[in-house]
Amino acid sequence: LPPQTWTSSVNRVNKMALLAWAKETGVRLVQVNGQRRYGGPPPGWVGDPPPAGTEVFIGKLPQDMYENVLIPLFQSVGKLYEFRLMMTFSGLNRGFAYAKYSTRHAAREAIAAFNNFPVREGCAITVSKSTEKCELSVDGLAASLSRQELEAVLRRATEGVLSVTLYASPCQKRAQLAVLKYSSHRAAAMAKKTLMEGNVRLRGVELRVSWLNPHLKQKLLLCKEQPSSSEVHGDKCLEVPKQAPVALGLRDALERLNALCQRQYLGTPLFLTKCVQANPNGWLRFWCRVVIPGCPVPFSGFTWVRQDGPGGSGHEKVKVAVALQVLRTLGES
Repeated sequence: LPPQTWTSSVNRVNKMALLAWAKETGVRLVQVNGQRRYGGPPPGWVGDPPPAGTEVFIGKLPQDMYENVLIPLFQSVGKLYEFRLMMTFSGLNRGFAYAKYSTRHAAREAIAAFNNFPVREGCAITVSKSTEKCELSVDGLAASLSRQELEAVLRRATEGVLSVTLYASPCQKRAQLAVLKYSSHRAAAMAKKTLMEGNVRLRGVELRVSWLNPHLKQKLLLCKEQPSSSEVHGDKCLEVPKQAPVALGLRDALERLNALCQRQYLGTPLFLTKCVQANPNGWLRFWCRVVIPGCPVPFSGFTWVRQDGPGGSGHEKVKVAVALQVLRTLGES
């Protein structure tokens, strides 16, 4: 069969039911780049888009199930701002979707109501908080490339660029790595697709782009706290560390992190700290790890603090500094 005839014949009954439902309800579905979208914003929406934490991930969907079943189901617990169903070339869905609600409360209700919910006999779906990734990384950039030049190229080729930050590449010598932050997960996903298609070149070289890995993000953030200067004594180099920033206004970082974890139902953060080096000038180097039950990977790395007096251990000061870094990583600072 010709491709168009073959794809039209796959799951014909449910496709016809979807078309009839869309015509009856007036719901408009738009398919772009492998996903079919409702809303974003929906008809009659006034104001800004919902904040972070309002989107849920839906997995283990039957591939022959469409929006005529899914949208009414997920709208039963709260107002939907957007619903995105990932699609294959044949017209079947790819087994997962995203539902973005108008409030965080509605998103939590959806998780409570529909995680492990049987949408069909023998087919239980999974529903969890969406990570809503908004950051991309681009490695292998020329060492001479400026942030302004890169940002100008990205703004011409993609939409929703919030910030561009350059770091020394951790994988390649004499190269830079860029972290690109976008206004939403959808903007970041569209930018990633555009950049990966190879149509965007920088100084004649294709951009190699990927989602920003959480481990890499931690490493880049903690690199900013590594000792930044040195004094030479004979043939040895004695590090003069730079203290992690713990301004008076930031001493509530622990309370803010605990409050954030409570709001997002992530569990209570557990701090593990160990002093691994003492500097003669009163600086202490700590290995730190923060385990948050609701986060897939722990936050870990090294940082420096100045000892609080002759008997000070530095552990409490480290917890404050690391809590601030975790808040930054989670986009809350």
